[in-house]
Amino acid sequence: MADDDGREQLTDLVEANDLTGMRLWLAEHQPYEIADELARMDSHLAIIPFRLLDRDRELEVFEELDPVHQQEILGGLRDSAFRELLEEMDPDDRARLIGEVPAKIATRALAGLSPAERRMTAALLGYPEDSVGRSMTPETVILHRDLTVGRALEVLRAKGAEAETVYSLPVVDDGRRLAGMVGLGDLVVSDPGTLIKDVVDVLVPRASAVEPAEKAARLMQEANLVALPVVDSEERFVGLLTFDDALELIEEADSEDFARQSGASPVAGHYVAVGVLKLARSRAVWLLLLIVASTLTINVTQGFEGSLEKVTALALFMPMLIGTGGNVGSQSATAIVRALAVGEVRMRDLPGVAWKESRVGFLLGMMLALVAMTIASLLVGVAVAAAVALSVIAICTWAAIIGSTMPLLARKVGVDPAVVSAPMVSTLVDATGLLIYFSIAGVVLGI
Repeated sequence: MADDDGREQLTDLVEANDLTGMRLWLAEHQPYEIADELARMDSHLAIIPFRLLDRDRELEVFEELDPVHQQEILGGLRDSAFRELLEEMDPDDRARLIGEVPAKIATRALAGLSPAERRMTAALLGYPEDSVGRSMTPETVILHRDLTVGRALEVLRAKGAEAETVYSLPVVDDGRRLAGMVGLGDLVVSDPGTLIKDVVDVLVPRASAVEPAEKAARLMQEANLVALPVVDSEERFVGLLTFDDALELIEEADSEDFARQSGASPVAGHYVAVGVLKLARSRAVWLLLLIVASTLTINVTQGFEGSLEKVTALALFMPMLIGTGGNVGSQSATAIVRALAVGEVRMRDLPGVAWKESRVGFLLGMMLALVAMTIASLLVGVAVAAAVALSVIAICTWAAIIGSTMPLLARKVGVDPAVVSAPMVSTLVDATGLLIYFSIAGVVLGI
């Protein structure tokens, strides 16, 4: 079988036990491509081609995998291979893996490390979960501000091979407090006798080791940095967040937000390899909550049974009104969740956001009311059509306000804004939208 590019898939080679074909396939593909194929397989199959990789490629592929798949691979390795692989990993990647595996595997992993690697890993694991301290690398070349450029380049040549990155270098003072950052390019083009303190960028952004990793990654993205210095509570340099780790953090955060916005819990692992039961379980809880919440709509409808008996035509437009309101609310919620994620809005912007979205909702309501008025006039007459049109305007305005304020209020009380986005907003707007509809209809039609 061939994939989208006409190439035979690794899975087919594994199932056919074609070792020669597997070796050729592995030699022709990049580590990230191999990792993607391994993530698609069951763990007992993925370990077969993984063992065929040479030592250097094995580590590259392993570090491209998500922790859930790394754990599966480790489970199929002998103790010696297990220890060697973990020993060679970058400290931040190793800490991330150990922080997510069961305690039994974590203990086994730490016990097999050399003292130096164990100390680095334990130090990273000492920071709060999801903090930037867990994701930073301590393997850096640190320059003192009083060094000359020539001496700094000598230090870089001597220690650079052990660092995760040498393109952006931290500069410290006598107390190891961060004085700024200097780029490799600046060192190369500067006179060897120039002091580092004369070329250092003292205004570079920095992150506290205990602040959320996603926040630090977004800061890197906003400031266009290749590395972000991380400091402790006394401004002492402790590590760097590199751009590759920042990209992974942003991707992981966005994936979680997408899942929650659709009314599901995030699922770790490659979609193709995730089982049906696991996918159903990730969605079931939210659907149960939403179906319970939707009983509000039933209660509202029951409360206005008298109005429906007098003017049965009102029932014709209920699905259209609550659907429209839900859509408008979902659009507003999605826009604000995204704006929160990239730092475009903050809690203090709540009044301005609500005012802007109310006007957006009103304009959308006016436009949609013209369509609704025309359709309703042809079907049930002008009186009911007027009630429907006014209801569309009011519901759209209300939905936009609800959709835009709920994520901000959720952030204020410490709840992920994505949790209260599209499905939750839509369910709330359904119930309140019917209240608005029947109230307006009662005034217009005198019922």
